[in-house]
Amino acid sequence: MNTDYPFLSSEIKEIFFTYPQVYREKLLILRSLIFETANKIDGIGELQETLKWNEPSYLLTKPNIGTTIRIAWSKSMPDYYAIHFNCKTTLIETFQNLYPNTFCYLGNRSLVFKKEDKIPKKQLSECIQLALTYHLSKKWR
Repeated sequence: MNTDYPFLSSEIKEIFFTYPQVYREKLLILRSLIFETANKIDGIGELQETLKWNEPSYLLTKPNIGTTIRIAWSKSMPDYYAIHFNCKTTLIETFQNLYPNTFCYLGNRSLVFKKEDKIPKKQLSECIQLALTYHLSKKWR
């Protein structure tokens, strides 16, 4: 398990242990990538880890900066794990324009991966950055 970003809540840590090991490892990579990306963005404040819909969720403590990101494996789609974004944003549409062949998209909410997929970390980090600065970028438009 990646200990670069220790869990501040035993409840969140326990959620990761409800996932099958192969998916837990992949989701921990996504978790680390979210923290790494947030740490590289100046002026956005602190990243908070919480549970929303019983899934690990990441949002900034400062309001009106970004939008929530969730990660999960689901029994309803047992061959996939996902990173979810707010469906009321234009994020997935933006990702599809930037990376039409890089990700598998599910509706206007999610990027989904199979366990054997290699995570495109550079591109995914850019998507995470867009989510964490979503409201800022709307002000620039």
